[in-house]
Amino acid sequence: MAASPTRKIFEDVTSNAPPPVGGGIDRPKGARRGVRIWLVGLFLLVVAMITVGGLTRLTDSGLSITEWKPVTGAVPPLNEAAWEAEFQKYQAIPEYQLQNKGMTLAEFKQIYWWEWGHRQLGRVIGLVWGLGFLAFWLTGNIPPGWTKRLLGVGALGGLQGAIGWWMVASGLKGEMLDVASYRLAIHLGLAFVILGYLAWYVFLLGRSETDLLQARRAREAKLFSLSTGLLHFTFLQILLGALVAGIDAGRAFPTWPLMNGQFFPADAFYVPDRPVWAAFFENAGLVQFIHRMSGYLLFIFGIVVWLRGRKSAYRATRHAFHAVMAMLLAQMGLGIATVLTLAHVHVAITHQIGAVILWVLILRARHLSQYPQKGSIREGTA
Repeated sequence: MAASPTRKIFEDVTSNAPPPVGGGIDRPKGARRGVRIWLVGLFLLVVAMITVGGLTRLTDSGLSITEWKPVTGAVPPLNEAAWEAEFQKYQAIPEYQLQNKGMTLAEFKQIYWWEWGHRQLGRVIGLVWGLGFLAFWLTGNIPPGWTKRLLGVGALGGLQGAIGWWMVASGLKGEMLDVASYRLAIHLGLAFVILGYLAWYVFLLGRSETDLLQARRAREAKLFSLSTGLLHFTFLQILLGALVAGIDAGRAFPTWPLMNGQFFPADAFYVPDRPVWAAFFENAGLVQFIHRMSGYLLFIFGIVVWLRGRKSAYRATRHAFHAVMAMLLAQMGLGIATVLTLAHVHVAITHQIGAVILWVLILRARHLSQYPQKGSIREGTA
């Protein structure tokens, strides 16, 4: 038997070796990158939907279309006769009869296009979700365990369309000049739930399953719990903001820090011909007061969470909580500016967009608390 050739002590022993084969857990399963890009697109569309929805509310355009036609409603009036027919339907509802009587057809067209654009964007979101899911499902590119999650997003989107009409229908009868504020809050709240799921899924798909499994072992449980509490508190504040928008309460007391010279507004529990409990939804002073006080408490709790987050052992996590704190400060400033400017359209919509940014930043900080991201030796983790 021939002796094997000797090697030098520092010779590269892998120069002729076959390339290593990764274990099963490292092999990519499903088109994680493709699904993530698709979800990012849906995320951006939902952000646009929330923004257009806010502008629709601020311009009092939400009741300009008085019927729900999910398919045929995609086609706007194409001639003067069709425009006149739509205008006549609007003239039959309380908003026109009690508030906008004498509105011209040209003025009606302005508010009509806002609502039509809002609904059309909803149709686009449904189409993008449906075509995307079908494509990934038929090609077998949905990552394992993700089918139900992606179907859930679609189901929430369909529910959102139904709730949107339920909301609009509340303003088409009686003496209603706007939609019911609590229905508006449910509609906006569900939009943020959908946005939250999309953001969370994008974060998860941005890292491999192996990375996530390893990172979870180092999760910062207390920080995750605190950030979850901050997320829930922020959601409550968003709902309260919707109640403020629903009854134009943001324009009722354009002073800060007091409300027209008082800490607690006068007649806060009075609503004509309504029980006391209705004041929590319909009295502008009480609704704005609750939103203000909740905002102060949220800010204080945010500081508590940030103080804990800044002590994280991980650089990325610390930076994530710094970003949350910075946005919380900015959002509080925007809220005060919204009040002082009588909810000027530009300021108010910036405040709403600020809520979206804050929501996503909290989700990101929460994700990094659950799945810490280790930095390089040069960057440092401590």
